[in-house]
Amino acid sequence: MDDLDPIAVLMDEMKDEDLQIRVNAIKRLSTIALALGEDRTRKDLVPYLCNCMEEEDELLLALSEELGKFGLLVGGPQHSHVLLKPLQTLAQVEETLVREKAVESLRTVTKDHTAEQLKNHFLPVVRALAAGEWFASRASASSLFDCVYGRVAPDVQAELRALFQQLCHDDTPMVRRAAAQNLGKLALLASAEHIKSDYLPMLTFLLQDDQDTVRLLAVGDILPFARMLPQEDAAQLLIPHLHTASKDRSWRVRFVVAEKWTELQSSLGPNVTKVDLVPILGRLLGDQEAEVRTQASFRISDVAVNLPLPDRQVVISTNILPRLAELCVDGSPHVRVAVASAFINTASVLGSEKTLESLVPLYIKLLKDDSPEVRLSVITRLETLQSVIGIDNICATIIPEIVFLAEDQQWRVRLALIEQIPALAHNFPVDQFDQKLTGLTLSWLGDSIYAVREAAAFILKSLIEIYGVAWAKKSIIPKIVALGADKTYLSRLTTLLVITTISEVVQRDIATKDLLPIAIALTKDGVPNVRFNAARTLERLIPLLDKSVVTKEIVPALEPLKQDKDIDVQFFSKKALSVC
Repeated sequence: MDDLDPIAVLMDEMKDEDLQIRVNAIKRLSTIALALGEDRTRKDLVPYLCNCMEEEDELLLALSEELGKFGLLVGGPQHSHVLLKPLQTLAQVEETLVREKAVESLRTVTKDHTAEQLKNHFLPVVRALAAGEWFASRASASSLFDCVYGRVAPDVQAELRALFQQLCHDDTPMVRRAAAQNLGKLALLASAEHIKSDYLPMLTFLLQDDQDTVRLLAVGDILPFARMLPQEDAAQLLIPHLHTASKDRSWRVRFVVAEKWTELQSSLGPNVTKVDLVPILGRLLGDQEAEVRTQASFRISDVAVNLPLPDRQVVISTNILPRLAELCVDGSPHVRVAVASAFINTASVLGSEKTLESLVPLYIKLLKDDSPEVRLSVITRLETLQSVIGIDNICATIIPEIVFLAEDQQWRVRLALIEQIPALAHNFPVDQFDQKLTGLTLSWLGDSIYAVREAAAFILKSLIEIYGVAWAKKSIIPKIVALGADKTYLSRLTTLLVITTISEVVQRDIATKDLLPIAIALTKDGVPNVRFNAARTLERLIPLLDKSVVTKEIVPALEPLKQDKDIDVQFFSKKALSVC
């Protein structure tokens, strides 16, 4: 009697009116199966579950998932075929989530089946689902072909190809959509001969479907076909389909062509890219739908990747550059963002002269764009542009625009601009940097946004590492002294942030003579926030200074703060004194 208790408990819970109790019971099936043992699970539990198919979708979803974990619980691969019957039933349920989970579990269960088991147990399931009267059954069947195709004899493979062809020609769009979704997986398992004789006609049929949801999935199937066919055959057989799809009446289909363009370029090779794929991309860049233009614009930087070196500049100049001027003033900000993020990568192919002539004017135009996202995107490409046209041309053409953007209303734009300063500094002579960018960099220390002020402080550290301590004493320290005496408490806080940041890269005598007095003076500030940050700064300076300086100057400055009326000031002063 005790042996029956687990199933008895399950049956009792499955009769409960509360759905959640029934779902929880299903989620405990693995525990029940362990208690019953493999034999009882096969003979009693699985048959009982086969009678639980009239339940709510939530419960059926849980059951579909649990059965996928039952392989070892029923005795391993040699017995797991007993799970096919309930999973076959679940794979015919109308609710999509249940079907998908059942299919996933079917694939899991049959993963370790032998060819004989597949033939005797799994293939009848595939045949039955593919011949089912209800569309859900046939849709599920299309997702099972690839997990069995490569593991069966050639005559069975021929049968499976014929069955799949029937699904591709099914009267129900949902079944054809499922077939289109899985055709590429089957193509990856087939020989080039069968791809051309059997699968290519299926692809051609689906690409001509009257439902755009079927056609767009079929366009995605072109890529695995391209990978499996020799490049010459792929070019001859697939390029006409790509040309047609790039002109499809549905923008979603054209979008998929743009989305898959880079992968197709890699699979089809340089000659096909130059002759066919680049013109297709040019057409998509001029598409009437912004979504398609956006996706195509992201591919601009990939144009030259697989082209022979002598062809790159000509191909880009002929097919891409004429479109860029239009795209930079496109009515959709999403298109302009995509262009800004991608087009500058073609500069390395075009070279300095052509970049100055064709791309720099567009770069400047995008720097002035109304959309902050566009400005942000193009600013982050400044280092790439500099590497192509050189620092002198950057000074002459781009720096004036950068000065204008230093006061951009969007703080993220200002932050992105700050982050480009070290890259510029590496190539700027120090006198030119002082003339054009030092004042600009220091002005960000007074920004209203903390993230910008913090970034500016860290940039100063990088600049000192580039230009040296002597430059810092001449160009940076005077600004820090002035900030420390500023009436605005945020400026005084920023002073402490800068001292903490640059103290690691300046010499000890500068830290002692120039930075320390500022921090000590701010321990007497009228704002508690400034005082406790001064204590924190002194704590950071202590390891960098001579012990005598710490004893004579820092300790006397911190001692009064232990009695400060603000508890945070007290805490950080005591913390700093503990390391003295």
